[in-house]
Amino acid sequence: MTTLVREPAEFRRACDDARADSSRVGLVPTMGALHEGHFSLIDEAKNRADFVAVTIFVNPLQFGPSEDLDRYPRTLESDLAGCRERGVDLVFVPARESMYSAQFQTHVSIEELSKPLEGECRPEHFDGVTTVVAKLFNLAGPCAAMFGRKDYQQWKILSRMARDLDMPIEVVGCPIVREPDGLALSSRNRYLSATERKRALGIASGLRRAHDAWHEGERNPATLRSFAQEPVQSEFDGVDYVAAVDPDTLMAAAPSPSRLLIAVAAHLGTTRLIDNVVLGEDPRP
Repeated sequence: MTTLVREPAEFRRACDDARADSSRVGLVPTMGALHEGHFSLIDEAKNRADFVAVTIFVNPLQFGPSEDLDRYPRTLESDLAGCRERGVDLVFVPARESMYSAQFQTHVSIEELSKPLEGECRPEHFDGVTTVVAKLFNLAGPCAAMFGRKDYQQWKILSRMARDLDMPIEVVGCPIVREPDGLALSSRNRYLSATERKRALGIASGLRRAHDAWHEGERNPATLRSFAQEPVQSEFDGVDYVAAVDPDTLMAAAPSPSRLLIAVAAHLGTTRLIDNVVLGEDPRP
């Protein structure tokens, strides 16, 4: 049976009660509009824990003034149905005022990892992410928390936050889930028209080209970046970045690295998509 709670105190009490009953808590923080990518996180949480809690909260702090907060899809009834089907124990759906009082003035910042890539395009975004996730970690207590590696930089930042602040949280990065044609699953995919959906494959095409070149022995980051960049530039209306960086620091990679993160953010109309592959580690997209 899946229990729905809306107040932070109820959420904390339910997680505390689960641990008191000798259950390990698995946490899946989301903004809702759940798809198979989210459900794969739930499945992994069930593999690692005895009691699985999903949070659904469209966090206003991580949206910039010109971004899609009001437009972001909200599908609570189908989300709850999906959680019930997957055997989730608890779903936490707080109101905005329950998470941020009128006097709220505390924010969590991660310095270096937040600066490149998304940080250059969305300078306040990660402060919003780390602040809300720190609150969720504090409410849930000791647990294993699942995050998708499609948001690779977010996963690295939250892992660093948990380590630096001695949070009793195992932050787990889970593989990207893709459509059969390679498009990474995203709640924002539903914004795409049929034509845009086809053009969106430019990212997967670029990542595959870089992956294939790596497999054939190419190790120059600039060359691998160029393989990824060409299909993205030809299909998308705007490109925020196509980067080839160190997967741990997110900064410039060594001249001949053993692993290399290729990360992409690009726009089709008003829809912004991100994706990535870690060469030397991930399967072909």
